[in-house]
Amino acid sequence: MPRRTKQDAERTRARILDMAEREFQRRGVSRTSLEQIARAAGVTRGAVYWHFRNKADLFNAMLNRVTLPLEAEILKSGERTLDDPVAQIRNSYVAALRATVADPQARRVFEVALFKVEHGHALRGVHERRLAGLRNRVANVERGLRRAARLGLWKSALPARAAAQGVEALVDGLISNWMIDPQAFDLVRVGEQALDAYLRGLRA
Repeated sequence: MPRRTKQDAERTRARILDMAEREFQRRGVSRTSLEQIARAAGVTRGAVYWHFRNKADLFNAMLNRVTLPLEAEILKSGERTLDDPVAQIRNSYVAALRATVADPQARRVFEVALFKVEHGHALRGVHERRLAGLRNRVANVERGLRRAARLGLWKSALPARAAAQGVEALVDGLISNWMIDPQAFDLVRVGEQALDAYLRGLRA
């Protein structure tokens, strides 16, 4: 029997994640077993456990494939070297809107994360991952707004923390509503308009 290479293992892992996306989207996370994902991927259940500790670990790996590149841009909002943190905040969230529309994988994963997760003890790690991501995004946007204020680029009676939470809630709400009815509005165009109006209003 030929030895499995690192590339073989990576391909198997990617296939398991691909099938997990589709099975979670079809059945919901709680109603999808690792056995069902293994069958869909054409591997044994043991192969799934070789790559992932449990369903929560698998779900978080699936989520990270999509969200980590997007979150990386948002997390840059808190960097001290930025000349215009507000522009970074704005552009990073617009990138998330564009990915939702243009990337079928991102849209599928967002749909699962938003509508197909029933949190319980078995999926405790999923809730913790989402909560950590939310807190990190808000904290970095807050740091970006504070730096923008020190640079004289942002001034608002609204505390930076509350403003950062508002940005996150605005974009999250737009994505959630668009996912329910993609024909209702142009997510990128309306999202840019709403985000720009919100940031402009804060400065006023």
